[in-house]
Amino acid sequence: MKTQTLIFLSLSFMIFSCRSNKPMIDTTTVSELNVERYMGTWYEIARFQHSFEKDLVGVTATYSLRDDGKIDVINAGYKHTLDGEYKEAKGKAKIPNPEEPGKLKVAFFLFFYADYNIMVLDDDYQHVLIGSSTPDYLWILSRTPQLDETTYQQLVDEAKRRGYDTSKLFKVPQK
Repeated sequence: MKTQTLIFLSLSFMIFSCRSNKPMIDTTTVSELNVERYMGTWYEIARFQHSFEKDLVGVTATYSLRDDGKIDVINAGYKHTLDGEYKEAKGKAKIPNPEEPGKLKVAFFLFFYADYNIMVLDDDYQHVLIGSSTPDYLWILSRTPQLDETTYQQLVDEAKRRGYDTSKLFKVPQK
């Protein structure tokens, strides 16, 4: 009996000590999505900085529906300045579960998919708040290169309410 208790305590300690110290976030997604309306070009208004968009400004994401139901994705921007070198990354996206249309998976390298959670989408499909399953990724996108300050602040407040550290948001310069 002592051995079983010791094993149980050891396993419990290992499980709880290995837990992530990252804050819990609310990644609830939209319950409805008209994929056709979502297609087209979105401008990156703000994001958390990360290596795959390092030093990029004037960033856009363009989505187009494929015949197989998946989505072609082109992320593009300019290195350092709006007149800098043009960079483009092509990928694909999918909705793995039609019951959760706001939870997409996006891949830019082979079959390595990442979460793309549409957490807030306005009724006119003009601005969107995108997150992930971790607190490390967050984007605010708009159909126009500029987003009015009131709407921007509402999206920032919503991200903060969901547990994101909005002090890490980088406002992306746009043309």
